Amino acid sequence: MAKLVQVAVAILIRPNGDYLLASRPDGKGWAGWWEFPGGKIETGESPEHALIRESQEELGITPTRIQPWIKRRYDYPATHDAEAKTVLLHFFFVSEWQGELQAREGQQFAWQHPQKLNVSPVLPANAPIMQALSLPSVYAISNVQKMGEHTFLQALRKQLDQGLQLLQIRELQLDESNLSQLSTKVLSLCAPYDCRCLLNSSPEQALQLGYQGVHLNSQRLMTMITKPDNLLTGASCHDAEQLQKAQDLKLDCALLSPVLPTSSHPEASGLGWEKFSEMLNGLEIPIYGLGGMRPEHVSQAQASGARGIAMQRAIWIQP
Repeated sequence: MAKLVQVAVAILIRPNGDYLLASRPDGKGWAGWWEFPGGKIETGESPEHALIRESQEELGITPTRIQPWIKRRYDYPATHDAEAKTVLLHFFFVSEWQGELQAREGQQFAWQHPQKLNVSPVLPANAPIMQALSLPSVYAISNVQKMGEHTFLQALRKQLDQGLQLLQIRELQLDESNLSQLSTKVLSLCAPYDCRCLLNSSPEQALQLGYQGVHLNSQRLMTMITKPDNLLTGASCHDAEQLQKAQDLKLDCALLSPVLPTSSHPEASGLGWEKFSEMLNGLEIPIYGLGGMRPEHVSQAQASGARGIAMQRAIWIQP
Protein backbone atom coordinates (compact mmCIF):
# COMPACT_ATOMS: atom_id res chain seq x y z
CA MET A 1 0.00 0.00 0.00
CA ALA A 2 1.38 3.42 -0.98
CA LYS A 3 2.39 5.60 1.92
CA LEU A 4 0.54 8.87 2.58
CA VAL A 5 2.62 12.04 2.48
CA GLN A 6 1.09 15.36 3.50
CA VAL A 7 2.48 18.38 1.68
CA ALA A 8 2.07 22.15 2.11
CA VAL A 9 1.93 23.90 -1.27
CA ALA A 10 2.37 27.61 -1.99
CA ILE A 11 0.57 29.34 -4.85
CA LEU A 12 2.57 32.56 -4.98
CA ILE A 13 0.50 35.16 -6.82
CA ARG A 14 1.54 38.54 -8.16
CA PRO A 15 -0.96 41.46 -8.24
CA ASN A 16 -1.55 40.83 -11.98
CA GLY A 17 -2.61 37.22 -11.28
CA ASP A 18 0.58 35.48 -12.46
CA TYR A 19 1.60 32.53 -10.29
CA LEU A 20 4.94 30.84 -9.66
CA LEU A 21 5.92 27.35 -10.81
CA ALA A 22 9.21 25.67 -9.93
CA SER A 23 10.97 22.74 -11.56
CA ARG A 24 11.80 19.73 -9.44
CA PRO A 25 15.60 19.61 -9.05
CA ASP A 26 17.90 16.78 -10.06
CA GLY A 27 18.11 14.05 -7.46
CA LYS A 28 14.40 14.18 -6.57
CA GLY A 29 11.63 12.00 -7.96
CA TRP A 30 9.99 13.42 -11.10
CA ALA A 31 13.05 15.62 -11.66
CA GLY A 32 12.50 18.31 -14.27
CA TRP A 33 8.73 18.34 -13.89
CA TRP A 34 7.06 21.62 -12.94
CA GLU A 35 4.98 22.15 -9.80
CA PHE A 36 3.84 24.69 -7.27
CA PRO A 37 6.63 24.96 -4.66
CA GLY A 38 6.17 23.34 -1.28
CA GLY A 39 7.25 20.44 0.83
CA LYS A 40 6.45 17.71 3.31
CA ILE A 41 4.59 18.51 6.52
CA GLU A 42 6.63 17.11 9.40
CA THR A 43 5.11 15.21 12.31
CA GLY A 44 3.50 17.60 14.78
CA GLU A 45 3.77 20.52 12.34
CA SER A 46 0.75 22.48 11.10
CA PRO A 47 0.33 22.96 7.32
CA GLU A 48 0.78 26.73 7.77
CA HIS A 49 4.07 26.31 9.65
CA ALA A 50 5.29 23.81 7.04
CA LEU A 51 4.43 26.27 4.28
CA ILE A 52 6.47 29.04 5.89
CA ARG A 53 9.41 26.73 6.70
CA GLU A 54 9.54 25.21 3.21
CA SER A 55 9.29 28.64 1.59
CA GLN A 56 12.24 29.82 3.65
CA GLU A 57 14.31 26.70 2.96
CA GLU A 58 13.54 26.31 -0.76
CA LEU A 59 12.72 29.82 -1.97
CA GLY A 60 14.46 32.15 0.47
CA ILE A 61 11.25 34.02 1.28
CA THR A 62 8.89 34.29 4.25
CA PRO A 63 5.17 34.35 3.39
CA THR A 64 3.37 37.17 5.23
CA ARG A 65 -0.12 36.93 3.72
CA ILE A 66 -1.51 33.39 3.52
CA GLN A 67 -4.98 32.21 2.49
CA PRO A 68 -5.84 28.50 2.93
CA TRP A 69 -7.50 27.02 -0.14
CA ILE A 70 -8.19 23.42 -1.10
CA LYS A 71 -6.83 20.00 -0.21
CA ARG A 72 -6.21 17.54 -3.01
CA ARG A 73 -5.36 13.84 -2.75
CA TYR A 74 -3.38 12.21 -5.54
CA ASP A 75 -1.94 8.71 -6.05
CA TYR A 76 1.47 8.77 -7.75
CA PRO A 77 2.54 5.53 -9.43
CA ALA A 78 6.04 4.15 -9.03
CA THR A 79 8.57 5.39 -11.61
CA HIS A 80 12.21 4.61 -12.32
CA ASP A 81 13.27 7.39 -9.93
CA ALA A 82 10.44 7.46 -7.38
CA GLU A 83 8.40 4.98 -5.36
CA ALA A 84 4.61 4.92 -5.43
CA LYS A 85 3.00 7.26 -2.94
CA THR A 86 -0.23 9.03 -2.09
CA VAL A 87 0.01 12.72 -1.39
CA LEU A 88 -2.46 14.97 0.41
CA LEU A 89 -1.70 18.46 -0.85
CA HIS A 90 -2.69 21.47 1.27
CA PHE A 91 -2.82 24.45 -1.11
CA PHE A 92 -2.39 28.02 0.11
CA PHE A 93 -2.56 31.32 -1.73
CA VAL A 94 0.47 33.46 -0.86
CA SER A 95 -0.04 37.04 -2.01
CA GLU A 96 2.65 38.79 0.05
CA TRP A 97 6.09 37.74 1.26
CA GLN A 98 9.37 39.10 2.55
CA GLY A 99 12.67 38.58 0.75
CA GLU A 100 13.71 37.90 -2.83
CA LEU A 101 13.20 34.53 -4.54
CA GLN A 102 16.27 32.30 -4.48
CA ALA A 103 16.69 28.90 -6.14
CA ARG A 104 18.15 27.28 -3.04
CA GLU A 105 17.77 23.74 -4.42
CA GLY A 106 18.94 24.51 -7.95
CA GLN A 107 15.39 24.60 -9.29
CA GLN A 108 14.16 26.84 -12.08
CA PHE A 109 11.35 29.38 -11.63
CA ALA A 110 8.68 30.47 -14.09
CA TRP A 111 5.93 33.05 -13.53
CA GLN A 112 2.90 31.86 -15.45
CA HIS A 113 -0.21 33.63 -16.70
CA PRO A 114 -3.28 31.63 -15.60
CA GLN A 115 -4.52 31.23 -19.17
CA LYS A 116 -1.14 30.86 -20.94
CA LEU A 117 0.89 28.04 -19.44
CA ASN A 118 4.21 27.82 -21.29
CA VAL A 119 6.24 25.27 -19.29
CA SER A 120 5.98 21.49 -19.33
CA PRO A 121 5.69 18.80 -18.19
CA VAL A 122 3.60 19.68 -15.13
CA LEU A 123 3.08 17.25 -12.25
CA PRO A 124 -0.30 15.51 -12.69
CA ALA A 125 -1.61 16.51 -9.26
CA ASN A 126 -1.23 20.19 -10.19
CA ALA A 127 -3.20 20.15 -13.46
CA PRO A 128 -6.72 20.67 -11.97
CA ILE A 129 -5.34 23.46 -9.81
CA MET A 130 -4.10 25.29 -12.88
CA GLN A 131 -7.50 24.87 -14.53
CA ALA A 132 -9.09 26.48 -11.49
CA LEU A 133 -6.57 29.33 -11.49
CA SER A 134 -7.47 30.15 -15.09
CA LEU A 135 -10.77 31.42 -13.70
CA PRO A 136 -11.07 34.57 -11.55
CA SER A 137 -12.27 34.60 -7.95
CA VAL A 138 -15.43 36.55 -8.84
CA TYR A 139 -18.12 35.38 -11.28
CA ALA A 140 -20.67 38.11 -12.04
CA ILE A 141 -24.26 37.42 -13.06
CA SER A 142 -26.31 40.00 -14.94
CA ASN A 143 -29.36 41.64 -13.36
CA VAL A 144 -30.97 43.57 -16.22
CA GLN A 145 -34.47 42.52 -15.17
CA LYS A 146 -34.15 44.39 -11.86
CA MET A 147 -31.80 47.20 -12.86
CA GLY A 148 -32.88 48.07 -16.39
CA GLU A 149 -30.53 47.79 -19.36
CA HIS A 150 -29.00 51.28 -19.22
CA THR A 151 -28.13 51.10 -15.51
CA PHE A 152 -26.77 47.57 -15.86
CA LEU A 153 -24.49 48.48 -18.77
CA GLN A 154 -23.14 51.44 -16.81
CA ALA A 155 -22.44 49.20 -13.81
CA LEU A 156 -20.86 46.59 -16.09
CA ARG A 157 -18.47 49.14 -17.59
CA LYS A 158 -17.39 50.19 -14.09
CA GLN A 159 -16.75 46.57 -13.07
CA LEU A 160 -14.79 45.93 -16.26
CA ASP A 161 -12.63 48.94 -15.46
CA GLN A 162 -12.02 47.37 -12.04
CA GLY A 163 -10.93 44.03 -13.52
CA LEU A 164 -14.04 41.88 -14.01
CA GLN A 165 -13.07 38.76 -16.01
CA LEU A 166 -16.08 36.42 -15.95
CA LEU A 167 -19.72 37.27 -16.63
CA GLN A 168 -22.90 35.25 -17.01
CA ILE A 169 -25.81 36.79 -18.89
CA ARG A 170 -28.92 35.42 -17.22
CA GLU A 171 -31.99 37.21 -18.57
CA LEU A 172 -34.60 34.51 -18.94
CA GLN A 173 -37.37 37.09 -19.36
CA LEU A 174 -36.03 38.30 -22.73
CA ASP A 175 -37.32 36.98 -26.03
CA GLU A 176 -34.84 35.93 -28.71
CA SER A 177 -34.71 39.34 -30.41
CA ASN A 178 -34.17 41.36 -27.24
CA LEU A 179 -31.61 38.85 -25.94
CA SER A 180 -29.71 39.16 -29.22
CA GLN A 181 -29.65 42.96 -28.95
CA LEU A 182 -28.47 42.88 -25.34
CA SER A 183 -25.84 40.27 -26.17
CA THR A 184 -24.39 42.40 -28.95
CA LYS A 185 -23.96 45.32 -26.54
CA VAL A 186 -22.52 43.21 -23.73
CA LEU A 187 -20.05 41.28 -25.90
CA SER A 188 -18.86 44.48 -27.56
CA LEU A 189 -18.34 46.10 -24.18
CA CYS A 190 -16.48 43.11 -22.71
CA ALA A 191 -14.21 42.30 -25.66
CA PRO A 192 -11.50 44.94 -25.05
CA TYR A 193 -11.21 43.78 -21.44
CA ASP A 194 -10.82 40.06 -22.21
CA CYS A 195 -13.80 39.38 -19.96
CA ARG A 196 -15.25 35.99 -20.86
CA CYS A 197 -19.03 35.87 -21.19
CA LEU A 198 -21.32 32.88 -20.70
CA LEU A 199 -24.99 32.75 -21.67
CA ASN A 200 -27.48 31.06 -19.37
CA SER A 201 -29.22 29.06 -22.09
CA SER A 202 -28.54 26.17 -24.42
CA PRO A 203 -25.10 25.57 -25.95
CA GLU A 204 -26.64 26.09 -29.39
CA GLN A 205 -27.95 29.55 -28.56
CA ALA A 206 -24.71 30.56 -26.84
CA LEU A 207 -22.73 29.69 -29.98
CA GLN A 208 -25.27 31.36 -32.25
CA LEU A 209 -25.04 34.65 -30.33
CA GLY A 210 -21.24 34.64 -30.19
CA TYR A 211 -20.62 33.83 -26.53
CA GLN A 212 -17.40 32.22 -25.34
CA GLY A 213 -19.32 30.01 -22.97
CA VAL A 214 -22.61 28.61 -21.77
CA HIS A 215 -24.05 28.31 -18.29
CA LEU A 216 -26.40 25.37 -17.76
CA ASN A 217 -29.25 25.49 -15.29
CA SER A 218 -29.53 22.41 -13.06
CA GLN A 219 -32.26 20.81 -15.17
CA ARG A 220 -30.27 21.13 -18.40
CA LEU A 221 -27.13 19.95 -16.60
CA MET A 222 -28.72 16.65 -15.64
CA THR A 223 -29.69 15.92 -19.25
CA MET A 224 -26.20 16.46 -20.65
CA ILE A 225 -24.18 13.46 -21.80
CA THR A 226 -20.95 15.25 -22.72
CA LYS A 227 -19.46 18.67 -22.14
CA PRO A 228 -20.29 21.05 -25.04
CA ASP A 229 -17.47 21.47 -27.54
CA ASN A 230 -15.70 24.82 -27.96
CA LEU A 231 -17.49 26.49 -25.06
CA LEU A 232 -16.41 27.43 -21.56
CA THR A 233 -19.10 25.62 -19.60
CA GLY A 234 -20.51 26.24 -16.15
CA ALA A 235 -23.58 24.93 -14.37
CA SER A 236 -25.87 25.72 -11.45
CA CYS A 237 -25.96 23.08 -8.71
CA HIS A 238 -28.00 22.77 -5.54
CA ASP A 239 -27.17 19.28 -4.27
CA ALA A 240 -24.49 16.59 -4.26
CA GLU A 241 -25.94 14.74 -7.25
CA GLN A 242 -25.77 17.81 -9.45
CA LEU A 243 -22.23 18.60 -8.30
CA GLN A 244 -21.16 15.05 -9.17
CA LYS A 245 -22.75 15.38 -12.61
CA ALA A 246 -20.79 18.58 -13.23
CA GLN A 247 -17.64 16.79 -12.10
CA ASP A 248 -18.31 13.75 -14.29
CA LEU A 249 -18.78 16.01 -17.32
CA LYS A 250 -15.52 17.80 -16.43
CA LEU A 251 -17.20 21.18 -16.67
CA ASP A 252 -15.06 24.29 -16.36
CA CYS A 253 -16.87 25.45 -13.23
CA ALA A 254 -20.07 25.13 -11.24
CA LEU A 255 -22.09 27.28 -8.86
CA LEU A 256 -23.36 25.86 -5.57
CA SER A 257 -26.25 27.71 -3.95
CA PRO A 258 -27.66 29.06 -1.78
CA VAL A 259 -24.77 29.50 0.63
CA LEU A 260 -26.41 32.23 2.70
CA PRO A 261 -29.96 33.65 2.86
CA THR A 262 -30.77 35.99 -0.02
CA SER A 263 -33.09 38.95 -0.47
CA SER A 264 -34.94 37.07 -3.21
CA HIS A 265 -35.47 33.99 -0.99
CA PRO A 266 -35.36 35.26 2.62
CA GLU A 267 -37.24 32.19 3.82
CA ALA A 268 -34.40 29.87 2.73
CA SER A 269 -31.73 29.47 5.40
CA GLY A 270 -28.92 28.56 3.00
CA LEU A 271 -26.33 25.81 3.29
CA GLY A 272 -23.99 27.72 5.59
CA TRP A 273 -20.22 27.65 5.19
CA GLU A 274 -19.68 24.34 7.01
CA LYS A 275 -22.09 22.39 4.81
CA PHE A 276 -20.85 24.23 1.73
CA SER A 277 -17.30 23.13 2.52
CA GLU A 278 -18.39 19.52 3.13
CA MET A 279 -20.14 19.36 -0.25
CA LEU A 280 -17.00 20.57 -2.04
CA ASN A 281 -14.80 17.91 -0.47
CA GLY A 282 -13.33 15.66 -3.16
CA LEU A 283 -14.42 17.78 -6.12
CA GLU A 284 -11.77 18.77 -8.65
CA ILE A 285 -13.63 21.29 -10.79
CA PRO A 286 -13.70 24.96 -9.69
CA ILE A 287 -16.76 25.82 -7.60
CA TYR A 288 -18.25 29.24 -6.87
CA GLY A 289 -20.48 29.97 -3.90
CA LEU A 290 -23.73 31.78 -4.77
CA GLY A 291 -26.49 33.18 -2.58
CA GLY A 292 -26.10 36.15 -0.28
CA MET A 293 -22.54 36.71 -1.47
CA ARG A 294 -20.71 40.00 -1.13
CA PRO A 295 -17.12 40.89 -2.16
CA GLU A 296 -15.88 40.37 1.40
CA HIS A 297 -16.92 36.70 1.22
CA VAL A 298 -14.19 35.73 -1.28
CA SER A 299 -11.70 34.72 1.44
CA GLN A 300 -14.30 32.67 3.32
CA ALA A 301 -15.33 30.89 0.11
CA GLN A 302 -11.73 30.05 -0.77
CA ALA A 303 -11.04 28.82 2.75
CA SER A 304 -14.03 26.50 2.22
CA GLY A 305 -12.48 25.06 -0.95
CA ALA A 306 -14.21 27.21 -3.58
CA ARG A 307 -12.52 29.15 -6.36
CA GLY A 308 -14.49 32.19 -5.26
CA ILE A 309 -17.98 33.66 -5.27
CA ALA A 310 -20.72 34.49 -7.76
CA MET A 311 -22.86 37.60 -7.34
CA GLN A 312 -26.00 38.82 -9.10
CA ARG A 313 -26.84 41.83 -6.94
CA ALA A 314 -24.04 43.02 -4.67
CA ILE A 315 -21.49 43.33 -7.47
CA TRP A 316 -23.59 45.93 -9.29
CA ILE A 317 -24.27 48.12 -6.25
CA GLN A 318 -22.40 51.38 -6.66
CA PRO A 319 -20.44 52.38 -3.52
